[in-house]
Amino acid sequence: MRERQSRKYLVVMGLMVIGFTLMSGIMAWALDVSDIRPEWTEEGKKLALQRTQWPTKEKRVVIPAGWFTMGSNKKIDRKAYRPEMPQRQVYLDAFEIDAYEVTALEYLRFVVDTGRPPLPDWKFDGGNFQESMAHHPVMHVTWYDADAYCRWAGKRLPTEAEWEKAARGTDGRIYPWGNTPAGLTRANFGRSGISGPVRDRPERLLLYPPIISVDKYEIGISPYNVFQMAGNVAEWVNDWYDPDYYQTAPDRNPQGPSTGEHRVFRGGGWMDSTPTVRTAQRNGTAPETQANWLGFRCAAGLKDDLTHSIPTP
Repeated sequence: MRERQSRKYLVVMGLMVIGFTLMSGIMAWALDVSDIRPEWTEEGKKLALQRTQWPTKEKRVVIPAGWFTMGSNKKIDRKAYRPEMPQRQVYLDAFEIDAYEVTALEYLRFVVDTGRPPLPDWKFDGGNFQESMAHHPVMHVTWYDADAYCRWAGKRLPTEAEWEKAARGTDGRIYPWGNTPAGLTRANFGRSGISGPVRDRPERLLLYPPIISVDKYEIGISPYNVFQMAGNVAEWVNDWYDPDYYQTAPDRNPQGPSTGEHRVFRGGGWMDSTPTVRTAQRNGTAPETQANWLGFRCAAGLKDDLTHSIPTP
C-alpha cells in the first residue's frame, strides 16, 4: 500500500514538473513576438504619417576628447569576467552621442520615410504603436536596422569604446552613477516581463515588456548626463564581438575587430541582473537578432580643433 502511494506521488510530481516546464516554455515564447509581422492598412499609414509630426525627445551630448579607464579590474569589481579584462587607459577623439535611446516615435519617422513595414509591437490602428509607447525605446531591430537608422539620421552607431566612455566617464566606475550597486530606483532591470502599457488588452501582457520612457531615472544618469546606459533595453554598438579583443585592442580610438560573426551589445536590459547592467559588461549576438530587450542609440564624430596632438594619460 505504502509503495503504491509512493509511486502515485512520483507520477503526480512528474506530471507537475512536465506541466511547469511546458508552461515556462510557452511564457518564454510569449515574451517575444519577433516572428510576428504586422502590415500597414491604408488608415494605419495615414495615422503613422500624422504621428511623425509629434515632438520627440531627441537630444545629443558632447563627450570631450581624452583618456578614460576602459574594461574591468577584478580586484575592484568582483563581478568582472575575462572579456572585460585587462583594464586599461584608452584615448578617444571628441564625439557626440544620443542622450536617450532611440524611441519608437523617432524610428517611426525612419520607417515612414524609407517605406519599411511596421515593427512586431506595432499592432494597433493598422500598424501603429499605442500612444503610451511613443517614447519607449524602439526594440525588435536588428544591427542592420540600427545601423541604417543612424546613417539615415546623419549619424552612426557608437563604437564599443565610445559607448563605454559615455556610460562611465573617466574614473572607471562600475555603474553610470558610481560604484553603488544597481537598484530599481536607478535603472529598469530585473523585471519579470509580465506587465506593460497594454492594459486594455490582457492577452498582450506577456507580449510587451516592462520598458519605460527613455528620459526616466535621472538619478541613474552617467557623468555626461546620458540616460539609461544601464537597463531598459540593451544597445547595439558598431563593433564586431571578440571576447579576447581587450587583450590586443589599441589604446587610441579602438574600432573593434575587422571581422566577426556577432555584433556587440552593451548596457543590459529590463530582464537582466545586476552584473549585466555594469558599464564594462560586454556581450555579442548575431546581427540579425531581433529581441524585445535590445535597442540602440546613435553617435557622431566631432572635430576637436583644440587638440592637435594626443597627450599621454
